[in-house]
Amino acid sequence: MQNRIDEQFEALRQNRRAGFIAYITGGDPNLERTIDIAVALAEAGVDFLELGVPFSDPLADGIANLYSYLNPIYQYGFEQFEQDAVAVGIDGLLLLDLPPDEHLLSDRSSFLHRIRLIAPTTSEDRIKTIVARASGFIYYVSREGVTGEQSSLSDSIAAQVEKIRRYSALPIAVGFGISNPEQAAQVAALADAVVVGSAIVRRIGELANDSEIGPKLRELVRPMVQAVKLISKSQR
Repeated sequence: MQNRIDEQFEALRQNRRAGFIAYITGGDPNLERTIDIAVALAEAGVDFLELGVPFSDPLADGIANLYSYLNPIYQYGFEQFEQDAVAVGIDGLLLLDLPPDEHLLSDRSSFLHRIRLIAPTTSEDRIKTIVARASGFIYYVSREGVTGEQSSLSDSIAAQVEKIRRYSALPIAVGFGISNPEQAAQVAALADAVVVGSAIVRRIGELANDSEIGPKLRELVRPMVQAVKLISKSQR
């Protein structure tokens, strides 16, 4: 059975375009609405869905976002968590506080991809270590600090993406701060996927009690997805 992350990135490569990754927090505003939101994002054309798991002591979460961390999985049990995650259709796992040197989770032979983070401050030696333990794709954090919408993008994205490409053939997704179609298009021209989270989560908070939350989220996300799809990529 092939991992759907691989299948989707291959389809994107064949179609010469970048992908769009949407981040939401599981259970926000409730579990039933989470399903409605996920369906609406798929209808808007999103290629990948990143589902955050709330944690009490986050390190990288901004005002809007909640990611998953190692401790809840440690408490759950690593092997049991992976088995259950695969059983319900999870294809990849991103843990913000799992150092690449640690081998607490099973190796890359497992069906679950190990998504790894690289930051602007990561040295080249450290990049080599990180990508050696990665699978699925590399998540490049485009700026220092926590998540959140930004009025402009970092000028270093292009150079950093090219640096990572020297050490890995995996697709590279860029996130942190992308919040409108213009920014999404800029990143799509440089990377293999664009990640949008805070702008979506903030809007979910505004629409928490709105029965039209699905259609209104589609209105927000579809222009960003379309902007990404308009960028033609060369095949690698």
